[in-house]
Amino acid sequence: MKIKFLGQNCFLFQYNGVTILSDPFYNYQKSLSQFDIRAQKIDYLLITHAHGDHIADVEEVLKAHPEVQMIAQPEICGYYKHPNCIDINFGGSAKIDDLKITMVPASHTSSFPDGTYGGEPCGYIFRFIDKNLYFSGDTGVTTEMALLPQLYGQIDLAILPIGGHYTMCPRKASFAAADLLNTTKVIGCHFDTFPPISIDHEQAKLFFEDKNVELFLPNLGEEFEF
Repeated sequence: MKIKFLGQNCFLFQYNGVTILSDPFYNYQKSLSQFDIRAQKIDYLLITHAHGDHIADVEEVLKAHPEVQMIAQPEICGYYKHPNCIDINFGGSAKIDDLKITMVPASHTSSFPDGTYGGEPCGYIFRFIDKNLYFSGDTGVTTEMALLPQLYGQIDLAILPIGGHYTMCPRKASFAAADLLNTTKVIGCHFDTFPPISIDHEQAKLFFEDKNVELFLPNLGEEFEF
């Protein structure tokens, strides 16, 4: 799988010819990522919750790629009235060839910018044949995180918010990674986008080093192999 960071909680996942875009918020810093939605093949749109910094560019994605399948809570699918929706809820899964994407809880809030209820916020487990990726969405530390490796097996990579203020900070995220998720690799997200979630990169890395967890702080447009 290739994973490209496009800002905040927006990632482009490419696996076996299938492309998944999460929490569209790519236009905010487009000058840095150079991301062009019309030049992309987007098969699935994955949404964790309804806050503006996670759904700002949904309408543009649906217009550019009307055949895209949206994976989200029933409330979010109902809000957009998109004809191609896979509406799942906690414990439910969407199957994409040999990849299963399972919805798991997140500790956060969720409503659309117009005040409409957005359902409960979530994260997702990407379950491959031989490995697992935890895409947490916006969340604080929760005891449920310790259940994930018990239910799904080793978490080989976790994508965690580390900006603090609205989500976990680096110290709390490093605790979640090492003591609850039992993972050794983390890609940080939801940081440096706005002043309240600016972080000290060196200090953040030290928190994770102390827990023997490798932390990647991606630049906009940077791509990873998993």
